[in-house]
Amino acid sequence: MRNSKKYIFNSVTLSYEEQIRSRRSRIVKYSCLFLASVAMTVLYVWIYTSVLGQDLPKTARLQRINDGWSAKVDLIDRHLDEYDEVLGTLQMRDDEIYRSIFGMSPISKEVRNAGFGGVNRYAYLDGADISGHIKNTVVRLDVLTKKSYVQSKSFDDVSLVAARSGEMVSCIPKISPIVPDRSQYRLSSSFGVRKDPITGRQARHMGLDFAIEVGNPVYSTGDGVVSYVGHSRYGYGNNIIVDHGFGYKTRYAHLSTTDVVEGMQVRRGDFLGRTGNSGKSSGPHLHYEVIYMDRPVNPINYLDLEIPAEEYSSMVRQVEAGSDIVHSDIRK
Repeated sequence: MRNSKKYIFNSVTLSYEEQIRSRRSRIVKYSCLFLASVAMTVLYVWIYTSVLGQDLPKTARLQRINDGWSAKVDLIDRHLDEYDEVLGTLQMRDDEIYRSIFGMSPISKEVRNAGFGGVNRYAYLDGADISGHIKNTVVRLDVLTKKSYVQSKSFDDVSLVAARSGEMVSCIPKISPIVPDRSQYRLSSSFGVRKDPITGRQARHMGLDFAIEVGNPVYSTGDGVVSYVGHSRYGYGNNIIVDHGFGYKTRYAHLSTTDVVEGMQVRRGDFLGRTGNSGKSSGPHLHYEVIYMDRPVNPINYLDLEIPAEEYSSMVRQVEAGSDIVHSDIRK
């Protein structure tokens, strides 16, 4: 059996004496050994993961690939920033210049910024180290694609209107619907709220009245298609509606005769019928309306009538007061 006793040399007595170990010394000894082992283990793990692990060929190659993709995504983001700025400029020009020139309404922000449905639309991109970066880039690309499509469609619409601009000029109501000689007629009722000559109450008048004798020719004020020819005993009497396209329509009411049929194409200045006193009317006159986007607008703005401002203002005041009204009508 191996002797576990240990001896130490005593320099005083010049002899070897048995070493007596206390319990405390043994605990200290074994604790130091344990701590040294732990320290060596930690040092080994740190060296392996921080030094040796970085030098492994596979790890280094994967890191290089990851860095390369991250750099490419950054480059795409910079390009998307440039495209977004260019698209914003095109949208501004489209709404404030191109569509304005041709009387087209701007595209709403809701349409331009329409979102994408589904919270899991980009779930397939989750899991990678740079998945958040890639996902943001893909979302931006989808948004720009949608905005570009909306803008492209808008340019198509503007191009179509521009190509038809010559046609549009000839279709918009412009000339007087009756003879240009003002000695043969007078404006008897203006557009807007007036005192009704029959009921005596305030009522909205949707057109312009020309007091003129029965039998005078009535002309189309723009190119278009006759969309309605009919008779209303207590309303417009014999009346014609011409659809000019581009949102414009005109109505010619209280006629004595109608000389066109529905579906007939007419040009500006073509003969439609003759003035009369049919329907709800107090005397011979032509009631003329201009309708834009299904809403009546003031016909005076669409006539080449050389009416002095003072004369027109005086006429408006007279019809609003209900005085000096010779011919009038009630809209049904």
